[in-house]
Amino acid sequence: MNKYERMMNFDRRWIFLVIAIAVVIPFFAPLGLPIVVTPPVQRLHDAVEAIPPNDQPVLLSLDYAPATVPELEPMALAILRHSLQRDVNVVVMTLHPAGYGLAERAVTQVAEETGSTYGEDYCFLGFQPGISAVILGLGVNIRNVFPEDAYGTPLNQIPMMDGIRNYDDIPLAVTMAGSGIAEAWIYYANQPYGQDVAAGVTAVIATDYYPYLSSGQLAGLLGGMRGAAEYEETIQQHDKGVRGMDSQSSIHVLIIILIVLGNIAYFGASKRKRLAEREA
Repeated sequence: MNKYERMMNFDRRWIFLVIAIAVVIPFFAPLGLPIVVTPPVQRLHDAVEAIPPNDQPVLLSLDYAPATVPELEPMALAILRHSLQRDVNVVVMTLHPAGYGLAERAVTQVAEETGSTYGEDYCFLGFQPGISAVILGLGVNIRNVFPEDAYGTPLNQIPMMDGIRNYDDIPLAVTMAGSGIAEAWIYYANQPYGQDVAAGVTAVIATDYYPYLSSGQLAGLLGGMRGAAEYEETIQQHDKGVRGMDSQSSIHVLIIILIVLGNIAYFGASKRKRLAEREA
């Protein structure tokens, strides 16, 4: 057996092991690969940056399920950190039936990190069914849709909600979604009410949203884990997004190397076989 045939018959279990190592190592030892911030991400960062501290809140709708947590939760954490560290109030909600616990976990984690106070710096409205009806209803009066927060406290008793009535009092709404819920925000918040809407979506559907970005219907866009990493770069707080990109980039390089080696083995073995047939 020549070297090409040995490569062709290489035990695949070693490849699986190498890939597993390449995935795991960056989470414990970040590679520090450079992250270039693209214009759609910078636009969202600038939109949050333009909101005055201790004034009107950002509405953050975490409309994702457990299956898309690896891509969307890092975005949510980065925007929550950016907002709360600048003393920009945040109203968190979800339109996904499976999103309640995930949204609560994200806002609670960042609130503890930043020392934010519930009711004064942020509040959690919980889940409300009826995507389009909820988004349209928020444009009329938020208390019609969410008369109380997720823990049963009337909105009128939450200090940061004083004077917050509808989209006129919310400078930016940001949705994190791995489904068409992000489009619903464009159709039912941006179009009828002129509400500034930004979105964080999974990489597989990100290209669907670039036309909305070009038309000005989206104020910013984060696409997949790459988008999360770029937002972390804008606030200089590297976390799951940057570590995930290190891991993802390592796998991409490894796969390219394996493809090249596989082709060398295939064509080398084929050439040896043809030469052997001619000599026979």
